[in-house]
Amino acid sequence: MTSPSFYIKTFGCQQNLADSQRIASYYKARGYKLSKTMKTASEVVINTCMIRQSAEDRVTGLVKNIAKSASWRKKNKPKIVVSGCMVGMALRDETGKYLKALQKRMPEVDEFLPLEEVGFDYPALRQEVSHAWVPISNGCNNFCTFCVVPFTRGREVSRPFKDITEEISNLAQKGCYEVTLLGQNVNSYGTDLVKNSKGYKLPNTKTVKPVMVKHLGKYRIPTLFPYLLEEVCKIKGIKTVKFISSNPWDFSDQLISVIAKNPKIDRNLHIAVQSGDDEVLKRMNRWYTQYEYINLIKKINAKIYGAQISTDIIVGFPGETEEQFQNTVKLAKEVNFAYAYVSKYSDRPITAAHKAFTDDVSHSEKERRWRILNKLINHKSTPRTAVH
Repeated sequence: MTSPSFYIKTFGCQQNLADSQRIASYYKARGYKLSKTMKTASEVVINTCMIRQSAEDRVTGLVKNIAKSASWRKKNKPKIVVSGCMVGMALRDETGKYLKALQKRMPEVDEFLPLEEVGFDYPALRQEVSHAWVPISNGCNNFCTFCVVPFTRGREVSRPFKDITEEISNLAQKGCYEVTLLGQNVNSYGTDLVKNSKGYKLPNTKTVKPVMVKHLGKYRIPTLFPYLLEEVCKIKGIKTVKFISSNPWDFSDQLISVIAKNPKIDRNLHIAVQSGDDEVLKRMNRWYTQYEYINLIKKINAKIYGAQISTDIIVGFPGETEEQFQNTVKLAKEVNFAYAYVSKYSDRPITAAHKAFTDDVSHSEKERRWRILNKLINHKSTPRTAVH
């Protein structure tokens, strides 16, 4: 009897790629073989993204193509399994409306697989040896008004400190020399692990005081991320340590110091700004001003030799005027980002922006603003110089 086979198609970010590696291990543990192509698989797993409507549309299109493809009609249609963020949203929507909408939109789907069923019990099945994506947390507590992550992945949950360092140590022994630590808000890692302000015992039995990030005059959250970075840098065989994505309001002075003194940590730091206008940032529920963001970048450049800053920017957020957009252009010119992921605002179900604001910037205007920023940041004719 031929063993069942599977193929995974991944949409979305690096976190989704890491999730797919665990899904692959989940299938292998059940006796499935990895198929080289989608058309030879008995099951096709689609790991979804829904950060924008276009991502959902690509998933729907793929499901329809599999069901209608002439090459598949010559044999039995493979079982279609949908997982990832779209299923996460359906799982957390207590009304059940989103799941019904998915079932109506894609009746060809045989199973909706929640990532919670896979969890972290299954080690990632990695094809590449030299580099590894290593999730350190899942979910987010910030609830930016435009973002679906808290609804697709839930509240932020940190992996145990020891699990992360042991996984990376094992990877290093197998020849891995570069790791990228992943989290929706990577620099708030450990907030849920800290039980009190007295201290946290690391796996090496050393007790450390959690780093309290001061923001807007208040100490916001305790984080263990600087300590985790330090421990990962100590692992023999690991030559390069990267991390994504980090929020400006959790970028502590101690984190900057740890990066500055550890040459293993990559000098390209991805710090999402989203907008350069204070009113737009407020509507986005981003907890900083453009002045505070620029000061953070200046502090990083002053202390970390060779730092390069990349970012995320959304254009066409509800109510964004031309003057507010130009404030983002001004910020981009002052910071001089190494590169940026510029996206056009996409209205997402359940989010606060969907409920509170009207998507009133036209598609053509979003496109115009996107072209201006993309050309300014990503198509530079002159070398980058840091803001000081």
